[in-house]
Amino acid sequence: MSRYRPLYASTPVTLFHDGHCPFCQQEVAWLEKHRHREHIALVDIQASDFNAQEYGHEFNAMMGQLHLRDSQGKWYVGMDASRALYAVLGYRRLVKLSCLPGLYGVMNAGYRFFARRRIRLGRWWEKHQAKRSK
Repeated sequence: MSRYRPLYASTPVTLFHDGHCPFCQQEVAWLEKHRHREHIALVDIQASDFNAQEYGHEFNAMMGQLHLRDSQGKWYVGMDASRALYAVLGYRRLVKLSCLPGLYGVMNAGYRFFARRRIRLGRWWEKHQAKRSK
């Protein structure tokens, strides 16, 4: 599989996100205002009516990493989901840069590190933000 594959995600795309994650909430709020919003459907996997198996996935796997499906039915997971999303939003040069040898692996590892700790980091971030606003 080519590391440049996310550059070719077909619009519209569906982004499956964790609606309880503070970082995901901020990202979704930004996406809802984005000028290319019409290219993205947002699905909260924490919603009571969400069933991961309807999409051929396990809920725990979807909670572990970001998932994105393009209009051709291709799935992108983890950092590749972020790359595909940003390519669709028009940030193709940045995505291409993130696919370069060396950077590709570092960014994938960084994403996995962050994804495993996002809830704990999100709680810390919310506390930090609350202290700053006082």
